[in-house]
Amino acid sequence: MFSVALSLSLLQFCFFLSWLLIGLKTVLPTMASGDDSPIFEDDESPPYSMERMLDLVAVWDVALSDGVHKIEFEHGTTTGKRVVYVDGKEKIRREWMFKLVGKETFCVGASDTKATINIDAISGFAYEYTLEVNGKSLKKYMESRSRTTNTWVLHLDGEDVRVVLEKDTMDVWCNGKKMETAGEFVDDGTETHFSVGDHDCYIKAVSSGRRKEGIIHTLIVDNREIPEALE
Repeated sequence: MFSVALSLSLLQFCFFLSWLLIGLKTVLPTMASGDDSPIFEDDESPPYSMERMLDLVAVWDVALSDGVHKIEFEHGTTTGKRVVYVDGKEKIRREWMFKLVGKETFCVGASDTKATINIDAISGFAYEYTLEVNGKSLKKYMESRSRTTNTWVLHLDGEDVRVVLEKDTMDVWCNGKKMETAGEFVDDGTETHFSVGDHDCYIKAVSSGRRKEGIIHTLIVDNREIPEALE
């Protein structure tokens, strides 16, 4: 009787061992991939982690001469964590902050434009986040910028092209790059010439004849006038 029970126990043990080896054979390739999560053929993981999505409290788009920059701010209201991203790149990270309100200052764009995120308590655990650019609220900065710059957006050689003229310096930017230009006086004003690829471009400046409007700037590409874009 004892030998029969022992034989059954050994048989059960062998069966369990075989089952365990089969299971390990199935699991080991997944573990070797270096990923703790299951691998799916059509896996489309979100670009943000769950923690980042929960702590992401504000996103701003800031149009500068070298391009439109995306600013993201994470604020952990329990730990005080603060993280600032500019165009997806981390600029500031503070993991633990006892003071939940305050400000974070950093630079944006090729010209190192100064930007500040203000964190203010509204009531209880509610917070307000505002962005300042060059010491002005984002709204006032964009209003001021619209008076000192002109922007055109067009399609050339299958690509979107963004041209910006800084009227105070007459600098011309194209897709984030400051262009080499040549100025020329003409009968009714001035022309600022530059090239985008194989395309001849110039910005013509003529007087409007009215004090409020001042100088009118027009972009000409391959002898075609480009309408101005509003940002």
